[in-house]
Amino acid sequence: MKPKDPQAGQTSGGNRFKARFVAISWHDLAISIGPIVILTAIVAGLAIWLVNPAPPSTITIAAGPKDSVFWNTAQKYQAILARNGVKAVLLSTDGSLDNLKRLADPHVKVDVGFVQGGLSDGIDLTHLMSLGSIAYVPVAVFYTGKKTISILSELSGKRIAIGPEGSGSHLLALTLLKVNGIEPGGSTTLSDVSGDDAAKGLSDGTLDAAFLMGDSATPPTLAKLLRTPGVKLMDFSQASGYARRFSYLNELQVPKGVFDFGRNIPNHLLHLIAPTAELVARDTLHPALSDLLIDAAQQVNGKPGLLQHAGEFPEPLAHEFRISDDAARYYKSGKSFLYRNLPFWLASLADRLLVIIVPIVVLLIPGVRLVPAVYSWRIKSRIYRWYGALIGLERGIFEHSGEEYDHVAMLKRLDHIEEAVNRMKVPLAFADQFYVLRGHIDLVRSRLIERETSHHPAPTSQSETETATAPAP
Repeated sequence: MKPKDPQAGQTSGGNRFKARFVAISWHDLAISIGPIVILTAIVAGLAIWLVNPAPPSTITIAAGPKDSVFWNTAQKYQAILARNGVKAVLLSTDGSLDNLKRLADPHVKVDVGFVQGGLSDGIDLTHLMSLGSIAYVPVAVFYTGKKTISILSELSGKRIAIGPEGSGSHLLALTLLKVNGIEPGGSTTLSDVSGDDAAKGLSDGTLDAAFLMGDSATPPTLAKLLRTPGVKLMDFSQASGYARRFSYLNELQVPKGVFDFGRNIPNHLLHLIAPTAELVARDTLHPALSDLLIDAAQQVNGKPGLLQHAGEFPEPLAHEFRISDDAARYYKSGKSFLYRNLPFWLASLADRLLVIIVPIVVLLIPGVRLVPAVYSWRIKSRIYRWYGALIGLERGIFEHSGEEYDHVAMLKRLDHIEEAVNRMKVPLAFADQFYVLRGHIDLVRSRLIERETSHHPAPTSQSETETATAPAP
């Protein structure tokens, strides 16, 4: 039988030592970067989805009756918003209660409105929030007669004007009279008049008392009635108690002479009670518009007056409405850096971009550092994979014997490994590891040859055989 050729199955030297080197394996680099890019895209998508959209360019304000205090205040807000590129549409309403009902009705197009405290009974406030109180709305009770009145129960049996039905003045007057035992249908006559009609009734004797609030109780109106002979302003001796009993009421002190120093009106310290007018919005109001509205309130309502100090309003006083998170943040920290130094529209754009860019940058910094490690791992893993095949082949050289060992099959397996290794595209940076692998392939090949040579030695020449077997002379 012809002995097996130890070199059988080997590839030619040219093919064995052919290698393919590249500067960078773009395929591996793309796969290494891919997960980072996908994760970044997901995070960016979530940020875009979660971040508030651009603030609307138009806002609707429930502003009360035309030419009222609320309406005039809304017009000043309108001018400030316009300077910042936001159009304010003023909605004429019947007053605070009507404003609140419109805000609570999701089918009415309105974003924000002025609401006096004490009107929320029976109204769903779930989706409403306060941007802060903007002014006091004093309860002024004027009366006639020689007897000084300091508690409301002393008005029992008299003729009292409590304002038009459905108005904030009307509802609050009914609430205050009720806790003093005075209700409609009793001995006390309650009249639905206010303002000039109520003042006239006090002057001509058709009324004994009148509740004046809001537009009918402005400082000029109060001063005018205080100068009217026979008309007095009630000093609420129980003002502190009312403020404790009703969370939306505040105790006010009116100093001597504040309305007329020459006539010393009033001639003693007066105590009044007053709810506050609040800037109420729906909970869908954009945070940027919330900041802009509070800024407008600071400019319009932050000035000093007869009943308030400079900077006293707006103020985040939680009464019937929860203070919005955006408003609480604004009152605590003020305008953000962007809104202090950039136009409103540009600050709004930059603010939204930051919400998207910051998480992306935070993710990309460790991601960029990770890419080289992933790239290196992918290249090395391909090299190490062939080490596994090579180790398995080498074990077979020494573990198999007899008929189990097939030298030709072993060489073919080794040739397959070497060809596969040579077909790899290896970056130049990993050339040293590639050549180390090639060296180990040659080492295993040499062991295959040694094993075959040791089990099948090469035959000697015929003359040597005859000499070795010839008998001795």
